[in-house]
Amino acid sequence: MAKKNHSITVGFISLGCPKNAVDSERMLAEIAQAGFLITPESYNADVVVINTCAFIAPAQAESLDVIKEAVDCKTDPAQKVRKVIVAGCLPQRMGQRIFQEIDGIDAVISLDKRDDIAKVIRKVLSSDQPTPFFEQSHDPNESRILDDRTRLLITPGHWAYLRISEGCNHRCSFCTIPAIRGRFRSKPPELVLAEARELASAGVVELNIIAQDTTFYGRDLKIDSDLAGLVSQIEKIDHLKWIRLMYLYPAGIDGRLIETIANSEKIVPYLDIPIQHISDTILKSMRRSDTKDSIRRLIENLREAMPDIVLRTTMIVGFPGETDRQFEELLDFIGWAQFDALGCFRFYPEAGTDAAGLDDQVPEAIKKQRLDELMLCQQKIAFAKNRGRIGSELVCLVDSVDNDGLVEGRFYGQSPEIDSMCIINKCSAGPGRFVKTKVVGTKDYDLIVEWI
Repeated sequence: MAKKNHSITVGFISLGCPKNAVDSERMLAEIAQAGFLITPESYNADVVVINTCAFIAPAQAESLDVIKEAVDCKTDPAQKVRKVIVAGCLPQRMGQRIFQEIDGIDAVISLDKRDDIAKVIRKVLSSDQPTPFFEQSHDPNESRILDDRTRLLITPGHWAYLRISEGCNHRCSFCTIPAIRGRFRSKPPELVLAEARELASAGVVELNIIAQDTTFYGRDLKIDSDLAGLVSQIEKIDHLKWIRLMYLYPAGIDGRLIETIANSEKIVPYLDIPIQHISDTILKSMRRSDTKDSIRRLIENLREAMPDIVLRTTMIVGFPGETDRQFEELLDFIGWAQFDALGCFRFYPEAGTDAAGLDDQVPEAIKKQRLDELMLCQQKIAFAKNRGRIGSELVCLVDSVDNDGLVEGRFYGQSPEIDSMCIINKCSAGPGRFVKTKVVGTKDYDLIVEWI
């Protein structure tokens, strides 16, 4: 098949979150193994594949813009694009309506058809009819567990994402994920471990463990398995140096998990815990199971067990009914919690979610004002924390070296792609190397360090 396909070029565009990136890496591997030539010139390929995101309105708008740009290339004589295939969350959310939304799409495929991407490309090249490729039921609750082994990494070769589950059982009133990705399904631990070993044997030294709710892992399995037990097995794998836990639902972080992280030599003391808000009234309206008191106790327990822990969180401002007083309560909490990193979204009334129909929708101007005020508050905290690190020593993982010799890397408290970084001076080590450094300054959110 390789001889038949070797002259067909495929451009691939991956949008959205790390979970989407894993799907992209699987599709890229299937495309390459089928003998197609993958080109970095996405809009100058015979076939353009776009793995889309549709989590919130801006992500959906970005996906549609990218699709339109690719479709326009089909009529541009300066480009060679013949076919455009749309995959990922947008087709899962819109179904065949996407053909009416944008004229010129040649195929859309559901999440469960991900591993058939090479077959889809071949069929599309031999047909002039727009074609949907969906599972018969098109029911995300019936989706199977996908095997993520054999991936063509789009991350640097020394770090990767390890997805341990699919879907979500929480019914947060603002979230579209359960409708797109279906119910929560844990990967069997033996499959997770096999993938982790495969990545480690390929040179990965940092695994970033992801799921929609990482702490829910194993609860749907009829075996004695949970996140603490799983990561205890992963850390036994040779060659791995850093294991990072992302997307931990706060209510699921128990004493056993905290103890496992605190006593581990490989699980870094860094937790990404999306909290969303701190007002009990807002949390209840969001259908979150946490309370202000439980979140405060969790942060206190984490810092007592691990004084050097780095905490990242995510907040939503402008949720329906959010008053000035509740927003001030959120600001006061951020001042108390002193998060190392924080992301914030304005509330978007997503179609199909209960929150979209709630009364007391907050005006967009107030949402923007609150977002700006919150992020300014967090910026002051982050900059102060950076200044407090000057003079300290950090072990950094080198991520990249550019043509001018600029070396960038991260210490354990910086997650790839979403957090700040370390600019490493006087360093000759290449990507994937761990180096001892000393913090000598700051540059906005980044640290300036020197190789010791």
